[in-house]
Amino acid sequence: MIDDVLGPSLRVLLCGINPGLMSEATGHHFARPGNRFWPALHLSGFTPRLLAPAEQHLLPSYGLGITNVVARPSAKASELSRAELVEGGARLAGLVASVRPRVLAVLGVSAYRTAFARPKAAVGLQGEAVGGVPVWVLPNPSGLNAHWTLAGIAGELRRLREHTERSE
Repeated sequence: MIDDVLGPSLRVLLCGINPGLMSEATGHHFARPGNRFWPALHLSGFTPRLLAPAEQHLLPSYGLGITNVVARPSAKASELSRAELVEGGARLAGLVASVRPRVLAVLGVSAYRTAFARPKAAVGLQGEAVGGVPVWVLPNPSGLNAHWTLAGIAGELRRLREHTERSE
């Protein structure tokens, strides 16, 4: 299991689907070298420089945290069962209600649809809250998600950042 990265007064709690095998081995979120999370986070303006996965502890200083819908690591998110995603969604709602970030950002529209029974959800701000907090769905930054480029993922993260800055 990989630890959540949390802090006080989070602007955004970023939520991956589940840890990959590299993340499990290193204890760092989005640790696989081909994953586009860290570059996209920097390109979006959330961080002033490109952080390495081992620097995830710095995220709360930028108002950011990280968790996952499902704690169980796997080689691919497609290996998760529907029941695991639904159970993870319930756990996530409890965590969000406790931590109270300003926005929950779920990185993976398919996982969000399943975990929260929102079959028509699309990337962007959602009409429903989770744990009493607004939700923004983002593309999955995994290299396996070929539908999204690094620039596209960074652009969606930038939209989220600009939204949070307007609501401050």
